[in-house]
Amino acid sequence: MEAFLVSTGLVALAEIGDKTQLLSFMLAARYKRPWPICWGILVATAANHAMASAVGAWVADLVAPTTLRWILAASFVAMAVWMLIPDKLDDDTQPSAGRLGVFGATTLAFFLAEMGDKTQIATVAMAARFDAFLPVVLGTTLGMMIANVPAVLLGDRIAHRLPVRAIHATAAAIFVALAIAAVVTG
Repeated sequence: MEAFLVSTGLVALAEIGDKTQLLSFMLAARYKRPWPICWGILVATAANHAMASAVGAWVADLVAPTTLRWILAASFVAMAVWMLIPDKLDDDTQPSAGRLGVFGATTLAFFLAEMGDKTQIATVAMAARFDAFLPVVLGTTLGMMIANVPAVLLGDRIAHRLPVRAIHATAAAIFVALAIAAVVTG
């Protein structure tokens, strides 16, 4: 249960102001069809985070526990620093519905945008830390949905009201706490 709850909360916080959340705002403004966008985000995130969690579990099996503890601590500290750097949506991430439709365009754009993203890297680290594939995948996917569904449904009405810096600072502090826990508890 800890893996699920930590994964959910951490990814929900980390996603605020992230490039994939910016992509959610852009998709909502462009297509004005929230439900296919939300379903596309869910499918893309579940697939991407299942892959990331599998990598995390593989790394946990591959590396000695003492070494893994220090790798995780360093990863969590790096994630804390990364959280404090604002994201921008790349200009080349302009999805076109084309033949894929809104759902397909969203799924493809979101899956690709999530590659190497903060939340994907955090998923790898949490899967390695907790050794709990399904709870981490479900938690990180739920966290993404918590952050992105309101972005799609409410769009610009909420974008400028969120205290993004404070949210990122909180997420960074949680990553530092996870780094300390990785060292102290193994």
